[in-house]
Amino acid sequence: MAVSTQPLISAYSPSAVLAWRADGPVTQGQFAAEALALAQQLPQGRQAINLCEDRYRFMLSLAAVCLRGQTSLLPSSNAPVAIDALLQRYPESYVLNDDIAIATAGKIPARAPRIAADHIAAIAFTSGSTGEPQAHAKSWRVLMRTAQLARKVFLPDRDAANVVATVPPQHMYGLETSVFFALAANCASHHGKPFFPADVRDALAAVPAPRLLISTPLHLRALMSAGIALPSLQLIISATAPLSAELATQIENALGAPVHEIYGCTEAGSMASRRSRATDQWQLHPRMRIASAQGKTTIHGAHLSEDVAVADEVEISSARRFRLLGRNADMLKVAGKRASLNDLTQKLLAVPGVEDGVLFLPDGAERPAALVVAPSLAESEILQALAPQFDAVFLPRPLRKVAKLPRNELGKLPHARLMELLA
Repeated sequence: MAVSTQPLISAYSPSAVLAWRADGPVTQGQFAAEALALAQQLPQGRQAINLCEDRYRFMLSLAAVCLRGQTSLLPSSNAPVAIDALLQRYPESYVLNDDIAIATAGKIPARAPRIAADHIAAIAFTSGSTGEPQAHAKSWRVLMRTAQLARKVFLPDRDAANVVATVPPQHMYGLETSVFFALAANCASHHGKPFFPADVRDALAAVPAPRLLISTPLHLRALMSAGIALPSLQLIISATAPLSAELATQIENALGAPVHEIYGCTEAGSMASRRSRATDQWQLHPRMRIASAQGKTTIHGAHLSEDVAVADEVEISSARRFRLLGRNADMLKVAGKRASLNDLTQKLLAVPGVEDGVLFLPDGAERPAALVVAPSLAESEILQALAPQFDAVFLPRPLRKVAKLPRNELGKLPHARLMELLA
């Protein structure tokens, strides 16, 4: 029985730009040739732990590993202890990082190299912010199709866009939008991973319009605080944490581009989107639907091998629309009353003088605690500002000021680190 295959680059055009390195544009043909050459130089093994920070080198390594018939492991952290744990869990693996030598490309192929559609291209891991990271295998077919569906939602009328992303490619959100948008959806990705506002500006200036910014509420909030001018943007996409309508409106007014959010998970990739300032309703991607039965909510996708359980409290409006009421792990129930930790945190962040903050439920506690970055405010002043907006049972006790929150590069806050700060 013949094995079904798919191209390394969908709609392959050798002269089209696929990426922007520091030394200029890279065409699809050059990328394919470099990937084929690198594949011949890779070590023996079943898996490669891809730690490349440079997005182009990450993309090239991912492609070469697949062409070699191997699988990329995408850890949620590059901490040595996390990598050692992966090497023990997957003993037939090796590590790739930015030290890889980009092999001299041979002849540019007239047709795109092909990969088995069901080949496990990557194993992505959850962030581990509320427990041990969980592994999720991704076939080449699913990764390509997920990116193509998202591309139809966000850029339906454009032939191409140049992508700048502040998120790491090892994360499912970054993998889909900054790597597979280039391989599957006719976009071109900037090689960098800018963090500070000035770095974001410089990365955007290094690529021509139309520009697509892939980011997070953490980075977008920093951009607004910096107040620097950015090159023109076609679209801004945000994920990893809820974005308030107020912040989305501020961003759109300042940057002149619509802001859309992605709803998704490591298990399935992106599944739904919304324009944050305009609606609280999420619209599922094409050929996806949501249903609830016997107290269990699932999302079905024609490209997914199985239905995905929704780990959130939702209100279903139709087969393709829903409201997110709160993460199950995010919901508080105190004295018969309910509240969302995210909603409470958004109210905290809206207090003038608060630069960063979070409400969370400490281990074994019934009431939330808060950690707040607010150099100009006293703890009592913060509580006084929150009192009119909070039911008394949800006012954080304790509320402690800290110099900085232990956010990872996605802006997430591992529960264990919050407990350390609180202690």
